[in-house]
Amino acid sequence: MDTERLRILRELADRGTVAATAASLNLTPSAVSQQLKVLAREAGVALLEPDGRRVRLTDAGRALVLRAEDVLGALARAEAEMDSYRGSPRGTVRVAMFPSGAALLLPGVLDRLDGVELVAGDEDYPASEVSRLLADYDIVLTHRDERSPSAAAPRVAVRTLMREPIDLVLPRTHRFADDESVDIHDLAGERWISVRGGFPVDDILNSIATVTGMQPRVVQRINDFRVTEELVAHDHGIALMPTHASTHPDVRRVHLVGVRAARIYDLATRPGATRRPAVAAVVDAFVAEAARVG
Repeated sequence: MDTERLRILRELADRGTVAATAASLNLTPSAVSQQLKVLAREAGVALLEPDGRRVRLTDAGRALVLRAEDVLGALARAEAEMDSYRGSPRGTVRVAMFPSGAALLLPGVLDRLDGVELVAGDEDYPASEVSRLLADYDIVLTHRDERSPSAAAPRVAVRTLMREPIDLVLPRTHRFADDESVDIHDLAGERWISVRGGFPVDDILNSIATVTGMQPRVVQRINDFRVTEELVAHDHGIALMPTHASTHPDVRRVHLVGVRAARIYDLATRPGATRRPAVAAVVDAFVAEAARVG
């Protein structure tokens, strides 16, 4: 089987449609379809089946994607081994990062790299989107509630970097602003500023609802913690924020009692990606920087 056709099949698995696959590979949709038909003839079995106006992978197609990952991974490892004979790690590594994680780790990671160009992308998506992001990036930095499973899967390798507590953030005039901790049962009736669903802060609010039997009243959903702190500082609600993301001088951070409140930082790659020296160097830089700040 031709490796470039296997690469096209893997792209289709990552991107979901022939049109998106063609765009990512700078091909026409008809060229992608033709190459996939040739690959099916080479495999001797149907790899795609109709799904409305689109196509989807058959069981055989999904199985071949995993084998394609092995083949393409072996080629990448061979290239990486040749790189190792050329001296220090070199090349460009693309990294997807959520904004608050980038603010915390990226400056120190860049300080630690020599000869490797890191190109960061601002991608604020839940951990469930990791596999899709790996179609465009070598590494994805993601975060999740500490009770949630990692995004590890047959085609996704995950390394946990650090745990960051999530605090209750209050305006200085709040009745609990001078306390060291607040029990979640004492927050009934409060107005909450949260984030979109699927992120750690919202997961913790859902846990609060489960423990207390009361649904928190969310008045705003904003993913930019700077905006959230401004709203809290002006007494427009209270919020949950990661420890390192809270910097506003006019808010108070208070420990939350009654529910586990923290987020986990994970680094995701394709299996075997760290055999490429440049990718390994970036992963090592993240590990070292997370140990320093964590």
